[in-house]
Amino acid sequence: MTKSFQQAFNALKEHTCLSYAKIATMGGLCNVDHIIVKATAPNSSPLSDKYVHQLLRLFAISPPCCRAFSLGFARRFGKTRSWRVALKCLLLLHRLLRSSPEDSLFRTELLINRSNGSISLYPCNFRDVSSSDPESFTVFIRSYARLLDEISNEDNHRARPGPPDNSPEEIGRVLEVLEQIQSLIDRVIECKPTGVTTRNFLIQTAMKHIIRDSFVCYTVFKNDIVFLLENMFQMPTYQCCISAFSVYKKAALQADQLYEFYQWCKLMGVCGCYEYPFVDRIPLLQIQALESFINGMWEIKDDDGDHQSPSSSRLSSTAEKVGDEGEEERQPLIKLNDDDDDDSWEDILEASVINFSSHGSDEKDEWKIQVYNPFDGKYVSSDPNYPWGL
Repeated sequence: MTKSFQQAFNALKEHTCLSYAKIATMGGLCNVDHIIVKATAPNSSPLSDKYVHQLLRLFAISPPCCRAFSLGFARRFGKTRSWRVALKCLLLLHRLLRSSPEDSLFRTELLINRSNGSISLYPCNFRDVSSSDPESFTVFIRSYARLLDEISNEDNHRARPGPPDNSPEEIGRVLEVLEQIQSLIDRVIECKPTGVTTRNFLIQTAMKHIIRDSFVCYTVFKNDIVFLLENMFQMPTYQCCISAFSVYKKAALQADQLYEFYQWCKLMGVCGCYEYPFVDRIPLLQIQALESFINGMWEIKDDDGDHQSPSSSRLSSTAEKVGDEGEEERQPLIKLNDDDDDDSWEDILEASVINFSSHGSDEKDEWKIQVYNPFDGKYVSSDPNYPWGL
């Protein structure tokens, strides 16, 4: 009885707000609050594009409308207990974020209201009381709100015009961006609908916007992870190398999750199959090889605890060998005497194997690793004297 009363009271409240907004619009008193209420009507119709365009025009003509929208959105989203209203509020915010540049006044006002607690996307206190399966709708709304909370912080996942350089500052910036994109991809995967929400039309409409944004994120991620892999053995510090490996290791695990998530979305008919990017999956064997090599690459060479790169130690050892053997004449692997014409081919083969193993034992420290890059089909060498793409 209590649940039925809550549903009836919530429906009456939402329809009253919508009727008031329509009457105010007819009387010429249309403002940002009325547009928000009309755009987030508690029905099964999708969010109309005209409300998005109206708000964008108001933001361009009158900058104070950006603050009015932030306050109106906080009231509308914070007070509703209808999943339809909450979902349309988040869809409206998502569309506006996508259409606004990073340095816009709209984003600035949104960040100010989030910082002072007026808008709370994460943690989100929304709880649905208007459906037969309130738990499934509540989980989806909260997951979607958390995704938008991270998107509104910074938008560094957008594509850049040129490739990054190899400076330490650029490597640090790429690491930071990759960590942000990985966090966004985690939030996208968490938005997977469950229960009755999987077949809901409004939920599928929201999933299309979420999935298409993830396509852009993953495209930028693939380009930056290749750059990270190529520079992993030239990191200036041990901590940078460990951070880069952690990002690459998480990328291997996340690729499997993202592949399964995209496969589920294709089965549910979310976006066209031709829109999905190819997910490059990193083999676990490569991660294990990288981990073993990095553990052996950074070793303590003196009592002070300073880390020395193996590339510099290889160069110094090679220089010493060249200095000691500079005047020596290179000997052949197989020595044949003129008087040993009766030696059989088995003895010659045995002599060649013994001599080859003796020559290789002097250079046992000259080891290096070649890592297969699944993103461009090339091998990446750890030796700085060799080109990256072999």
